[in-house]
Amino acid sequence: MPGPVDPAPVPRANFGFCHSGGGTNCVVDGDTFWIAGVKIRIADIDTPETHPARCPEEARLGAAATQRLQALLNSGAVTLHAIDRDTDRYGRKLRLVEVDGRGVGDTLVAEGLARPYRGRRTGWCG
Repeated sequence: MPGPVDPAPVPRANFGFCHSGGGTNCVVDGDTFWIAGVKIRIADIDTPETHPARCPEEARLGAAATQRLQALLNSGAVTLHAIDRDTDRYGRKLRLVEVDGRGVGDTLVAEGLARPYRGRRTGWCG
């Protein structure tokens, strides 16, 4: 069976929300989740902060992005693709993420819940 960071689909899993610490299959926020005990940061997007949000609009968008990521991950087989860097400074695995062959980052950007990641975070408060 493929591992959680292999470029093969991970069988469909049930993702909840992470409330504290690590998890098996749970969503932290709009661009971070745990799968099979491995923390993944979606490499191609930036979503609004939720821990803590800097303004009410960022909080609203961050909650929406978190909920949408959970729905996307629960909708099919998840495939993770490595990029030129394995981890970020927080130890999260940096991966491009697809569900049933569709880019999760592309979907969140198209829905206004994320921006393409350009090497640094930008604000969501106006």
